[in-house]
Amino acid sequence: MTYCVAMLLDTGLVFLADSRTNAGVDQIGTFRKTVVFEHPGERVLVLQTSGNLAVSQAVINLLREGIAAGDDKPNLLNAPTLFDVARCVGAALRAVHEHDAEALQRFSIDFNTALVLGGQIKGEAPRLFSIYSAGNFIEATPENTYFQIGESKYGKPIIDRVIRRTSSLNQAAKCALISMDSTIRSNLSVGLPLDLVLVRRDQLRVARHVSINDDNDYFSGIRRTWSEALRHAFAELPEPDWLQAGEAPQRSASGGR
Repeated sequence: MTYCVAMLLDTGLVFLADSRTNAGVDQIGTFRKTVVFEHPGERVLVLQTSGNLAVSQAVINLLREGIAAGDDKPNLLNAPTLFDVARCVGAALRAVHEHDAEALQRFSIDFNTALVLGGQIKGEAPRLFSIYSAGNFIEATPENTYFQIGESKYGKPIIDRVIRRTSSLNQAAKCALISMDSTIRSNLSVGLPLDLVLVRRDQLRVARHVSINDDNDYFSGIRRTWSEALRHAFAELPEPDWLQAGEAPQRSASGGR
């Protein structure tokens, strides 16, 4: 399994992904799920992947082959807009599906992958897309400013409560890390190391790409502080008054307790 989150803000974009893959409790590996395509000063693109590792690696290789082939066909480094880049990724997904889906089905293996694409091309604003297995996609809006793929349910509540389009990159990175910590604590199939990528608006390059492992002091510190703060906040909440001392328990309509 995996967990990736990407956030589109007024000030740029934040991407965070884990790197754990597993095919059973005794087959756990580490594979990077964040790929950067960059032409500094002209465009910066970040692609996150989840699902079947063989499918996502095939898609990445097709995209790289498209770049190496030159300018005859649209590719990630010559497509004029982020929308066209997303179409390139979708086309690569469909090509892999056409080549592999039938064989996978014969072995009862689902063609299961999802991707998040974000970045900025000179002349347009930063954009963020969520791309499905069929190669179709949706784009982030001011009302829906982030996407998650993989094991998303554990990390979603903190993002919904905290992140706004006006949040700073540092605030979003901190929130993404807390969201990831919540997921790691609740799901063993998500784990370190993490890839954190920050892209500042209109700089057209990666501002920061950090690999985060157990020895990262900042991540260790906010995990500990967040846990302590949650326990403190819980202790400060008032106790329910439904069961006052000496009060007889209420019976249900059927007479049971």
